Amino acid sequence: MQKISYCLWFDGKAEEAANFYVSVFKDSRIVNTARYPEGSPGAAGSVMTVEFILNGEKFLALNGGPQYKFTPAISFVANCDTQEEIDDLWQKLTQGGQEVACGWLTDKFGVSWQIVPTALSELLSSTDKAAAQRAFSAMLDMKKLDLPALRRAYEGAGSSAEAVA
Repeated sequence: MQKISYCLWFDGKAEEAANFYVSVFKDSRIVNTARYPEGSPGAAGSVMTVEFILNGEKFLALNGGPQYKFTPAISFVANCDTQEEIDDLWQKLTQGGQEVACGWLTDKFGVSWQIVPTALSELLSSTDKAAAQRAFSAMLDMKKLDLPALRRAYEGAGSSAEAVA
């Protein structure tokens, strides 16, 4: 059993968001939908919570009202093995959302995501400090991360500006 799970607070969009997320990520599904009963804060019969699984991780979407909004102070990191996976998630999650910087985006629901190649940690934490710095500098010039360009920058193939192009 997953000891820690995630609850996302929405203003009436919990079901739409859950359906969107399970359409984006593999190995994902809706588990359960609960509705507000009579005499509760929400309209009787409207969606209260949606339990869903994304890539094996349990989430709960709650229709809690307009009191709280998402901020980039909390984000979800999607680790990707290939550029194709980065491109696919980026394209899907930015639809109706906003590209930010350095692999960050905000989706159409206001949730912040980091779409990150799994190799990035190795590049940035390398004992070759100059190579790590080149990869870091290249990353700073990117919105969507470009793994081949990050590797070229790490290896010293051209400037970070050329690596991004």
